[in-house]
Amino acid sequence: MISLQFPSTLGMDFSGVIKQVGEGVSPADFKQGDEVYGQVGVISGGSGAFAEMALANTESIANKPKRLSHAEAAALPLVGVSAWQALAEDIELSKGQKILIHGGAGGIGSIAIQLAKNLGAYVATTVSANDKQFVQELGADVVIDYKTQTFEDLLHDYDAVFDTVGGETYKRSFRVLKKGGIIVSMLEQPNSELMNQYDIKAIFRFTQVNRERLTKLAQWVDQNNIRVNVEKKFSLDEAGDALDYQKDVHPRGKVVLAM
Repeated sequence: MISLQFPSTLGMDFSGVIKQVGEGVSPADFKQGDEVYGQVGVISGGSGAFAEMALANTESIANKPKRLSHAEAAALPLVGVSAWQALAEDIELSKGQKILIHGGAGGIGSIAIQLAKNLGAYVATTVSANDKQFVQELGADVVIDYKTQTFEDLLHDYDAVFDTVGGETYKRSFRVLKKGGIIVSMLEQPNSELMNQYDIKAIFRFTQVNRERLTKLAQWVDQNNIRVNVEKKFSLDEAGDALDYQKDVHPRGKVVLAM
């Protein structure tokens, strides 16, 4: 549990330009004028992202992807590293494997679809009907409308599931996997009963954003035609409206404060 001292500045993910470096920071790592992205929240040793200036821990930032705008880069750290850890590190997804990604139109899911396709996987995803074309454009091979279709009746013998939804969706996902498969969830702790019943490995993924992963993510984004979807931008003065929008609208992609 993180203990905050008030007043406290909100916000984790950011992208910006270094104005000053602290003592002990090597110019080989960061210098004034570098464009960087990452996390500056209190939990990451920073001062909070909802501000014109922020203090950052050097282990929580990296050079920004060159092909992205600052708004796009600010939308990437948490969702991008989440997808990276789950698919590249936990699942070790490889060419020819089949993966089901729940919530493919969301911030994490939309990056995960693109990463999975880049790794050579066959990708199924669950979304609402309104998001079908969007995820197809990202590369999804099979799109399932979770409101009208039952994914576990349509998909079988999959190698992996990446769950960003949780609840009953998580439990039903075990039926999609072949024996020895793996499910990684952003929300659910491993269910030993289901793991034993279906002979499945289960992992709860708590995202750990650090410089190494941010650097790998930026290199991947720059080397591939990766789409970071920013649905709506707000000004810093409209931070409260942005949080309400995020909560009430459930946007496709990310909401960004731009200044």
